[in-house]
Amino acid sequence: MIANVSRLRRGASAALVLLSLCATPFVTAAQAMKIKDLTTPGGIKAWLVEEHTVPLMAMRFAFKGGSAQDPVGKEGIAHFLTGMMDEGAGDLDAQTFQGKVEELAMRMSFEDGKDQLYGSFETLTENRVETLKLLKLAINKPRFDADAHDRVRAQLLSGLAAAARNPDSVAGERFMRNAFPDHPYGRPSGGTTVSLKAIAPADLEAYRKNVFAKDSLRIVVVGDITATDAAAMIDDVFGGLAAKGNVVNIAAVVPKPSEKLQIVDMPVPQSVARFGLGAMGRKDKDFIAAFVLNHIIGGGGFSARLMEEVREKRGLAYSVYSYLQPFDAASMFVGGVATKNEQMGQSLDIIKGELKKLAADGPTAKELEGAKSNLTGSFALRFDTNAKIASQLLYFNVEDLGVDYVDRRNAEIDAVSLDDVKRVAKRLLIDDGLFVTVVGKPVGLVPGKG
Repeated sequence: MIANVSRLRRGASAALVLLSLCATPFVTAAQAMKIKDLTTPGGIKAWLVEEHTVPLMAMRFAFKGGSAQDPVGKEGIAHFLTGMMDEGAGDLDAQTFQGKVEELAMRMSFEDGKDQLYGSFETLTENRVETLKLLKLAINKPRFDADAHDRVRAQLLSGLAAAARNPDSVAGERFMRNAFPDHPYGRPSGGTTVSLKAIAPADLEAYRKNVFAKDSLRIVVVGDITATDAAAMIDDVFGGLAAKGNVVNIAAVVPKPSEKLQIVDMPVPQSVARFGLGAMGRKDKDFIAAFVLNHIIGGGGFSARLMEEVREKRGLAYSVYSYLQPFDAASMFVGGVATKNEQMGQSLDIIKGELKKLAADGPTAKELEGAKSNLTGSFALRFDTNAKIASQLLYFNVEDLGVDYVDRRNAEIDAVSLDDVKRVAKRLLIDDGLFVTVVGKPVGLVPGKG
């Protein structure tokens, strides 16, 4: 999920922090989990993993929405909302609400993605009744008081100013703007100085009512709670929301950059680059093979092809990476590298050369086996705390992968053959399709030219 001004409550007790770290529940392998597909008496669907060893419960939830639903001229409204969700609710002002959160040692935070607005909640079992009252108030009756609104907006504006001086932040924002011109995915999720100043408390409430609805709600609960109690809890917290949301359908799109090479001038000694291509979506038959291929290209850390060629052999950059980014209405293969201004051109040439080689010849059998072994062997590490389990399962839930995906996932990766990744490499790594955004003062690069 994308980090933002919504944060884990300051001053959470040492007890909750310790339990969060020590809650290595009952799995030595991800497949050992029993995931229950739950439907509450009120008709809300959720996934539940019961684990009663540690007196802690974690819940993750998501609503269809995110920054893609920001109205034109009020970009950043989803992000703004996430920063306001603990700033008072019901008859509790911000100071009183936050004081109770700290007193009860609960964790509550909200984050915005492109297509979803996410919530996170963790509580000790002994405090669950009282903490759920606060969560219910925050979800259903946030206050959006003028003083809190102005204070959070000032924080967001300060964050924008800092981001404008950060080449990595600028590269990410300008890369998306170039990839998706005139589309919601290309608009700045954090807003602009002008748009943030145009967002009033009434706008935040209107967005909340449009997005916070039961028809798009996805919930995962993990920890010390029974199915009966979980169902009652979910209906109590979320049952009062509207049955259907009022969200805009986001048009399907493929990246159509206006510039193949975009250079953003910034007086820094090291340039930062983002590069990318359109990719297959999460439900495409080739996605798993592309996922494995990406691990070989740049997702596998020090074992990845780009890390070997750019860093290990030539010492041109400390880090180079890539990943697949599927959205609801688009999908991308994205990578990044940072290096001295004088070395950016050479680094990009090597990256392009390696992608071209992989498109032509595919990876080696050794690379494929190493990638599959790493991806399957490390999977269980994503499930060693209640919070991690809840986060992982929410992603699988939002992506409609099915309650049995945890059991299927490694087998699907193991089934990827060398012929599969070679075929997908030709499909994904389109010759001369790469587009790049560079922030800094790169030597020898000319905007608009690859």
